[in-house]
Amino acid sequence: MNNQIRVPEVRVIDVDGRQVGILSTREAIRVAESRGLDLVEVAPAAQPPVCRVTDFDKYRYAQKKKTHDSKRHSTATAIKEVKMGARTDKHDIEFKIKHIRRFVGEGQRVKLSISFRGREITHPELGRTLLDSIVAQVQDVAQADGLPRMEGRNMSILLTPR
Repeated sequence: MNNQIRVPEVRVIDVDGRQVGILSTREAIRVAESRGLDLVEVAPAAQPPVCRVTDFDKYRYAQKKKTHDSKRHSTATAIKEVKMGARTDKHDIEFKIKHIRRFVGEGQRVKLSISFRGREITHPELGRTLLDSIVAQVQDVAQADGLPRMEGRNMSILLTPR
């Protein structure tokens, strides 16, 4: 902004968006000050750098508003997690499958976790079998991202909507 611009020449854009042309930095600052405004560098990577004659506070406010609006319109994808044990009963598994179907139907990703307690960790094939059977039961609405993986005492897999 103004005297902080250290290049010898800049391309100047007027308040109403018209290009004034390539001017020396001192001359561009003089043009901006004659109108009671600031010279703001908007594209420093260009050759020569592009500067705009504008009110700096209004420019900063517009930039802040633009970033705020872009953050507001972006949606964060939530990952729902469904947890169960390695020896979970058949009815409880069916109940959890209904939850998975509902979450996937809403367009959310689901992390399916099997936790091993005590000596169950010595039989990870039980958890892998359980995960494979659940994935097979929900494959009409969801697909597995990768293979099941161990994370400490938990084995998990990520399901995404089809």
